[in-house]
Amino acid sequence: MNRMEIRTDLALEARESSPGRCEKEEGVKFDESFDEKTGIRVTTVRVLNEAGAAAIGKPVGTYITLEAQSLEQNDEDCHRQVSEQLADHLRGLVGKVLECGQKAVEKTAPRILAVGLGNREVTSDSLGPRVVDELWITGHLESASPKINGIIPGVMAQTGMESARIVRGIVAEMKPGLVIAIDALAARSVSRLGTTIQITDTGIQPGSGVGNHRHSLTGETLGIPVIAIGVPTVVSAAAIVYDTAQALSEMLRRSAGMTDAADWIEEQSPTEQYQLIRELVEPSLGQMMVTPKDIDERVAQLGHTIAEGVNIALLGAEE
Repeated sequence: MNRMEIRTDLALEARESSPGRCEKEEGVKFDESFDEKTGIRVTTVRVLNEAGAAAIGKPVGTYITLEAQSLEQNDEDCHRQVSEQLADHLRGLVGKVLECGQKAVEKTAPRILAVGLGNREVTSDSLGPRVVDELWITGHLESASPKINGIIPGVMAQTGMESARIVRGIVAEMKPGLVIAIDALAARSVSRLGTTIQITDTGIQPGSGVGNHRHSLTGETLGIPVIAIGVPTVVSAAAIVYDTAQALSEMLRRSAGMTDAADWIEEQSPTEQYQLIRELVEPSLGQMMVTPKDIDERVAQLGHTIAEGVNIALLGAEE
């Protein structure tokens, strides 16, 4: 392993895992802002070329991350602020990809296909279906602009088919100008579960939220631009244990006769520490994914927040 490969779908966390390498590469640009009034932190990671993609381990494209601890709260005003921020960034990204997208896209009234990825029966993987449930669907209205259609393709265990295959068939028949895919993601840090929203123009790989990667939905596989919206709802057990390595080292250093053990832990590189933890944890626990105990409430709130943001961005509609 040349660099630490802790499981994460967030470009922000991928950059944090190898900051030195990213800073040396001109192919990765990083911007960050914090609104003290709303408590929302916005981070933009731009992967500009293949050198940047190799440095960060993510495809070339733009990754916008909204972080807000207020998303943990059942506070309508806080969630509305996040929805409005999401709408602003999504609107900008949609305009960008449509302008640079397929020539056949009807600029004045593009047809947009919203795809709710995931399994409605698994709470931590049900974000996509919940969002599509609350979108304002306008594809059947002749006067609507843009025309928005929605699909919840389910998962292979329910349909016997890959989600990506279903979506490809619909895209081939409908010929929309843009796909917006919503899915649950995996994070490296527990603190980002349910408090972080990532928007990217690079597409998505269904199954991230339950550690079950499937065929990807990208501009290359669908032939049209794909914007992905995701929220981390799970973290690997190995990553949780890894986060405690420093605390363990400090505890051993305070314990009589354990200084050598603390020194040994601290001498290991982050990659070596994580690999060791995986070797210790995964034989007994497997590639276990962990989710918060209040995930039902969090996903319900997040589904509404994201749907509201998408409705505002595409239709200027507020509930």
